[in-house]
Amino acid sequence: MILTMDIGNTNIKVALFEGEELVRYWRLNTDSTRTSDEYGITLANLFQHCDLRLDQVRGIMISSVVPTVNFTIEHMCGNYFGLEPRFLAPGVKTAIHIKYDNPRELGSDRIANAVAAHVCYGGPCIFIDFGTATTYGVVSAEGEFLGGAIGPGIKMSAEGLVDSAAKLPRVELVKPGAVIARTTVTNMQSGLFFGFVGSVDYIVRRMKEQIGDPATKVIATGGMARLLAPELKVIDHVDGLLTLKGLRLIYERNQ
Repeated sequence: MILTMDIGNTNIKVALFEGEELVRYWRLNTDSTRTSDEYGITLANLFQHCDLRLDQVRGIMISSVVPTVNFTIEHMCGNYFGLEPRFLAPGVKTAIHIKYDNPRELGSDRIANAVAAHVCYGGPCIFIDFGTATTYGVVSAEGEFLGGAIGPGIKMSAEGLVDSAAKLPRVELVKPGAVIARTTVTNMQSGLFFGFVGSVDYIVRRMKEQIGDPATKVIATGGMARLLAPELKVIDHVDGLLTLKGLRLIYERNQ
């Protein structure tokens, strides 16, 4: 089995694959203060709970946007799985032509998303990762990463609003019953939710115009995708495992 890990700013998403089949999926908190043993024991307990063994894993592929955690995770993989993980970094074969001015600037999670989006859904396509940040990527029909956009995530926007306005409370991120709201809390929810939906819709429409193909598929992933996608008519598919699927594909391409 192959273990894939996507180390994000908020969570570490972990998936175990047997071939193309997903065996298990877990989420851990990203915490730079945790030791390799703490991460290792957590994963060992999760494996045991699912009647799985650590020695069933024959390879590990990782993407990370949190460099301070990489050393800890690398040691955890060696100590608990007896394996040296492969990080998605320059030099790893992806079969994706990156048309970035400086390809080294591109986050590894976006590369994994591009690979999975093209293989699983075809091109041209747009993938949107609704995480701590909201990242957009465009992949051509030929499998070229053409570029994209990066904006704040809806949680980041909510935190910024509360931190900058002393009288505004923290609110639950849910879809309010109406755009015209009548309490401070629902006013904030309306502005955050519908404002965010509107910005995504606009960016996708402009991207499709630039691509020149209105039939371009749009795939949503990330922790907030399930909340936002039902309101976004531009979304064709929701795939919460897109990044992890991409890592599995990239692992196989490097064997």
